[in-house]
This record gives sequence, C-alpha cells and structure tokens, in this order.
Amino acid sequence: MPETRSPSPVVVEPLPPLAPPVAPPVAAAKPLLVPTTWSALPGWSSDAVSEAWPALLASCEALARKPEWTAVCTAARRVDGRDPLAVRDFFETRFVPNRLTTSDGNDTGLVTGYYEPLLRGSRVPVAPYLTPVYGVPDDLLIVDMTSLYPELKGKRLRGRIVGRTVVPYLPRGELSASGALRGKEVLWVDDAIDAFFLEIQGSGRVELMRGGKVVETVRLAYADQNGQPYKSVGRWLVDRGEMTLSQASMQSIRSWAQAHPQRLGELLAANPSEVFFKEEAIVDPTKGPKGALGVPLTAQRSIAVDPRVVPLGSPVFLATTLPLSDAPLQRLVMAQDTGGAIAAAPGAAVRADYFWGFGGAAGEQAGRMKQDGRMWVLVPR
Repeated sequence: MPETRSPSPVVVEPLPPLAPPVAPPVAAAKPLLVPTTWSALPGWSSDAVSEAWPALLASCEALARKPEWTAVCTAARRVDGRDPLAVRDFFETRFVPNRLTTSDGNDTGLVTGYYEPLLRGSRVPVAPYLTPVYGVPDDLLIVDMTSLYPELKGKRLRGRIVGRTVVPYLPRGELSASGALRGKEVLWVDDAIDAFFLEIQGSGRVELMRGGKVVETVRLAYADQNGQPYKSVGRWLVDRGEMTLSQASMQSIRSWAQAHPQRLGELLAANPSEVFFKEEAIVDPTKGPKGALGVPLTAQRSIAVDPRVVPLGSPVFLATTLPLSDAPLQRLVMAQDTGGAIAAAPGAAVRADYFWGFGGAAGEQAGRMKQDGRMWVLVPR
C-alpha cells in the first residue's frame, strides 16, 4: 500500500446508557448439548457415513492442532475411508453424540439451504454485463474487539472514520450514492438479482464472456462485509403483503423482482448488509468454495451454523426433510461454514444452512429448503 499521513487518533464513542427496564428481562433458553446414544439418532444406521469422510478429513486440516482434536485427526489418517464399516466404527468409538437442545427442552429448529451459483460476467462494463460486484472498500475499518473485551472473542467492529470518530459503515442503500465503492469493481455481471443472491450464498462462479463465448471461469469468494445486520428481503415482501410466508423462496423473490423492475432498488435496500468479494482461481472444479473454517465445502455433507452454538469443524448428524417434502433427509455432515442469515435467534439453538453444492439443480433445492430439523453434535471423547 502507498504511504499515507499518520491519521489523527481514533475515538470510539461509547454507546449511551440504556434506560433501566421496567421489569427484569426474561432470560432466553440457552443452547445445551445433551449426551445420548447412537441408537437415538434417527437414520444413523442407514446413512452412508463414509460419504462424509472427505469432509471430516478437510475439517482436520484446520483442527488437527487443537488439543481436543489432535488424537482424533491423527487416528483418522490411519483409517481406510473407502471401508464403510471402518468409517462407521471410527465415528462410534471416537465421538459421543450430543443432542442439541435448549434449556427448556426444545430440540427442533429451522434448516435452510444454500449453494454455489453460476453467473455470467465480464471484466469490463459492457452490455449486458453492467451490474458491478464489489471488492472491499478502502475506507472500511475493522477493529478486533478481543484485546479490549476477551468475552467478545471473534467479534469485529466494522465502520469508517468520520473526523476523529468511528461510525457504522454505510448500509447497502447508501453505498452506491456515496461513491465509496467507485473503483472497487471486481467484475460485472448481467443480472442485479443474481448479484444479490451471490451475496446471500457467500460465493459463486462466474463465466467470463467475450464475443458470446466463455473465455474463463473464476470464483468470487467472500472477502468481507459492511458490518450492517442481515435482513431478509423475503420477510420484507411478506410484511408488505406481496406474498405469504409459505410462498417466500429464492424462486418467488426472483419472480417478484422480474415483475416489479421499478422496485428492485427498494427491494435490495431492505437488506442493509452488503458482502464484498475477491476473485480466486478454480484449481479443482470438483471442490466447493472455502467456508468459514477455511476448507472447501463438500456438497450435501457440509453445513453452515451459528458458531456460538455449534463449534466450527464439528461433525453433526442432521435429521430434517427434503425441500417441500416429508421425505427424510438424515445424514452426517460437517459444520464448516457460518453466515449472517443463520445467527440463532435467542432460544433458537437448532439452526443450520445445508450446502447443496454447485449449479442450477443445487440452487433449485437450496432455494426451496425451509424445513424443520434436529441436530446432534458429535463431540470427541
């Protein structure tokens, strides 16, 4: 980076004190892990758990140096992952299943889906590729709060400097008008709603076009975020009577946007959160994007979780149903990702986003998935 003048001292203004509550707040039911037996897991004996073996080995790439994982990951390297019986025996002897519940006994929550989409784009803004996908703006300030407040480990404050004060970074609706993103375009794509859903998914592939032909395919990976809270545009449409809650899906949101192009900006601005991307080469097209754990996601064997509830990297047995169906979906997955849209609400311990994989078929499943589900976290012995 070029040299700049030393900035003036930064002042982080404290929040004003809250008025005392009229009545003491009701404590939210805290998430609990309750040890149980393998026979209590519905579908455990019928799941092809060896299909999750590559995902476990990927988790070990990130976890092996942690004391509680060293023995597990060392032993995993000696197992023949092609032997279903050996893999099942490994999990049953090395882990204890723990039912995820709340202190009031609730063990059922929401399971949604996500995927890696494919977009078409260009390195220069030429029709029809006129919707920019942005990289991290230069004035985005990130403050790690751990050194000041150890209880906020992993939390980061995002904002910008105005004068000598740190203020929240601009929400989506103000970013374009502010000019803060000018010059930070990574690529241009041909559809604004596709670009928006790219942010929801967190990563995607882009076919770069020239003369009507694909000249290169690259990956856009998550780089950072503007610090604003994620808000569902589906909920925004439901609250305005544009559709019912049961109708809200990625497909129905897209249809609404296509039918109301004059309101597209209003729709997108309803979510103040904006995600910034970086370009990556695709070394192995069979591997998914890297999740928050830092390892590639495995189609239908990786999930995103709230890490305050489920430790990243943990094997999780998920019992839910297929989208728009009562057909069971019961399988071993790895908690390898997080997301702003899946932070568990107070008292809602069970929350997961199921990674369907890459492409249109995966997107069809992910966009319609909004199922009840239960989770068992496998804890190393």
